[in-house]
Amino acid sequence: MKQIFAFLMIALLALPAACAQTVSCATPGTNNAFLGIETIRLWPGTAPEAKGATCDDIPALTLFEPRKGAANGSAVIILPGGAYLRLAGDLEGREVADWFTARGFRAFILSYRLTSHGYVLPVPLLDARRAIQTVRARAADYHIDPNRIVVIGFSAGGHLAALAGTQFVPGDPDADDPIARVSSRPDFLVLGYPWIGAISSDTSHLSYCKIFNLMDQCEVLRTAFSPDLFVTKETPPTFIYHTFNDETAPVEQSLRFYEALVKAGVPSEYHVFANGAHGTGLGKGDPALDQWPVLLENWLRAQGLLTADKAAVGGQP
Repeated sequence: MKQIFAFLMIALLALPAACAQTVSCATPGTNNAFLGIETIRLWPGTAPEAKGATCDDIPALTLFEPRKGAANGSAVIILPGGAYLRLAGDLEGREVADWFTARGFRAFILSYRLTSHGYVLPVPLLDARRAIQTVRARAADYHIDPNRIVVIGFSAGGHLAALAGTQFVPGDPDADDPIARVSSRPDFLVLGYPWIGAISSDTSHLSYCKIFNLMDQCEVLRTAFSPDLFVTKETPPTFIYHTFNDETAPVEQSLRFYEALVKAGVPSEYHVFANGAHGTGLGKGDPALDQWPVLLENWLRAQGLLTADKAAVGGQP
C-alpha cells in the first residue's frame, strides 16, 4: 500500500503546472457537486484544429450553479483575459462567476485555447462560439432561457467576446450535432476594459501581432478580427466599462466599438472612469471602480435578466 501511495504522489507531482491549474484538463462529467461546480469539454472528442491532446488543446466550460433559491433563468458565459497568453481565471473568472450566481445566474467560465500554445485566431473564436451554442442547446438541462445568455469578457476576453457578438454563426438545422444546430449569437454583451484594438501593427500599446511575432500577417488579421469593423444592427445590446488612463488597452479602442454600436443603432451603455489601471476585475476594492458592478447590475435589471423566468427555472430550488 505504501508503495502504491508513493507512486501516486510521484505521478501527481509530475503533472505539468499548467495542467494542475486549468479546467481544460477536465474530462466530460468531471464535477465538484458539493460545490455546485462541474466541468465539461466543448467537444466530446478532439476539438477542431487541435494540435494535440494535452491540457492546452482541450477547450472546456466550468459550470457554476446559482445560489440556492435565487435562480432566475439567466446565464452568463465568462471569458477571462490574459493577452491570449494565459487565462486570468480568478480575477476575471471565478470572482465574476460568484458575482453572477449570487444574482441568480447560472455561470459558465470558458477555458479557450490560447495563441501562446499555437492557437492563432480564429481558433479561440471557434471555442467561444461553441460555448454559446452548448449553453443554448442545453438550456433545458441548465434551467435557463435560451434567449437570456450574456457573454462577458475582460481585456483579451473582451476582444474575444466582442468577436463572438459580431461574428456569430446562425446554426445549421440539418447538422448531425445538436449543438451545431443553434445560433452562437449572445443575447447580451458585457465588455470590461476590452482589448478591442488587439490586432494592430502599432506597438506603442499592447499588440497581439507583436507578442506572437505575427507582424507580417498583421494587416490580414486586423481586417478579419477587429470587432469594431463587424458591428451591425444584429450585434447584441452591450455594456462597456473602461478607465481613462488604461495604458494597456487604451480607452480609444472601446470608444471606437461604442461609436460603431451607436451608428448601427444597437442599444448600449458606455462607462469610463477617470482613474484605474488595466485589469481591475470587479473593482479590486477601489472606492470608485467598485461602482461599475453596481451600474452593471442596474443594466442587467433593465434588460429583465434579474427577474425570474419561471418557465425556465421550473422547480429549481
